[in-house]
Amino acid sequence: MKWTVITWFIGISLLLVAALMTVSGIIALCIPGDESWAPLLFSATITGSAGVFPLIFVRKGQHRLSFREGNCIVVLAWILACIFGMIPFLLYGGEFTPVNALFESISGFTTTGASILNDIEALPKGLLFWRISTAWVGGIGIVTLFSMLTGRADKSTLSKAEISSIARESFAGGRSVSFANRMLITYLALTVVSFLSLKLTGLGWFDAATHAMSACSTCGFSTRNASVAFFDNPAAEFVMTLTMLAAGIHFGILFLAILRGKPEYFWKSETIKVFLALVGLAILVVTADLLINGHYPSFGSALRDASFQVASISTTTGFATQDTTLWPPLSMSVLIICSLICGCSGSTSGGIKVDRAIVAIKGLQRKVKLTVSPNAVTSVRVDGKTKSVEQVSDAFGYIFCYLLIVVAFATLNNAMGLDFTTGVTASVACIGNVGPGFGDVGSMCNYATFPPLLKISSMLEMMIGRLEIFPVLYLVRSIRRK
Repeated sequence: MKWTVITWFIGISLLLVAALMTVSGIIALCIPGDESWAPLLFSATITGSAGVFPLIFVRKGQHRLSFREGNCIVVLAWILACIFGMIPFLLYGGEFTPVNALFESISGFTTTGASILNDIEALPKGLLFWRISTAWVGGIGIVTLFSMLTGRADKSTLSKAEISSIARESFAGGRSVSFANRMLITYLALTVVSFLSLKLTGLGWFDAATHAMSACSTCGFSTRNASVAFFDNPAAEFVMTLTMLAAGIHFGILFLAILRGKPEYFWKSETIKVFLALVGLAILVVTADLLINGHYPSFGSALRDASFQVASISTTTGFATQDTTLWPPLSMSVLIICSLICGCSGSTSGGIKVDRAIVAIKGLQRKVKLTVSPNAVTSVRVDGKTKSVEQVSDAFGYIFCYLLIVVAFATLNNAMGLDFTTGVTASVACIGNVGPGFGDVGSMCNYATFPPLLKISSMLEMMIGRLEIFPVLYLVRSIRRK
């Protein structure tokens, strides 16, 4: 691998991070009494200097990126963005120890939404905006954003390295470069529409903007200690529910269906229909369970909270209107299942993804059918496309690795003193980039009480989940071979 070229591209990614810090610092300057402008602008200077250095002293030349180099750029760009992203928190101080500052940065960039803050509302607005900016840029993908500034060949290589193969395969529109462009356009449009809609529901400009960014990135960072429950606004909850569900759907298909006026792409997608059907079923089960167990006095109130919480967890957003740790066991079980499978590929949600689950189930059905009838001619088809044996194997391999990581980190959590519910659901929430789990990391709690070692392991799990496992394994293998 040509490390000078890798360094050059990472420099661009750091300039993007510095630009966002600068915007946050300018917002802080415009708000009377907001003292976060100093740490934000100073951090922007440090990050920008680190980003400019390789651009000045390293010659990129005409070298064409290989897949290994593209994969290395993706992983290292994410890691360094998180490290530099912690500087504003660290300089601000307060609850931000070095470990806590890095935890908050990684949680934001990976759109996990887990937090170590006990008093979010004590933070100045400039720092709150930076905190949610990390989630917004993490939702679309750091490398996807800065790759827009590169040549077509490099853009294609970087897109293939950051955007999972199943996301590209599910896109009906063609090349991965085209998908990256359309994903960005859809992301921007969804953020603007969500922001304007939330403003119409009565939220202030700052709350509307930050919650729109958080909902579109499916992060769940809020500007309020009580999350969305603070507003007690049914209209805002409805807007955010629709935004979260839209953000959990393949952006390439959303682009073709809505922005290009071709709704047939939306309704012909088996994956989207299965995703929405599962969300609808989960909402009905949770609503019925809450009513039967007497947690709500009316169907309307139960449906309101069930709809919001199921949409929030199934898209890995993590917003909260209720303390779900107090809900009946069946409702909690449904939410845990939702936090495992989650949204569609090509969206901003994390988790296993509905696409992989469908491929794996159909692959299992094919295996059973061939066992019973060895001479039968059968194949795995999703959305009208035949999946190869390798693609089916990839789905099984990813799910196996995913669950293995969940078990490994859950075991570590429990070995370090967490109770079973907290340890297991924290592991599920971190690798799925969901944020809240149950027990001590429930929807109205946070990760502040975790010992430093578990905070570090949770950060590692968040990063593995956001990069979808294989890029990290590819990088480790490349380094070992070198």
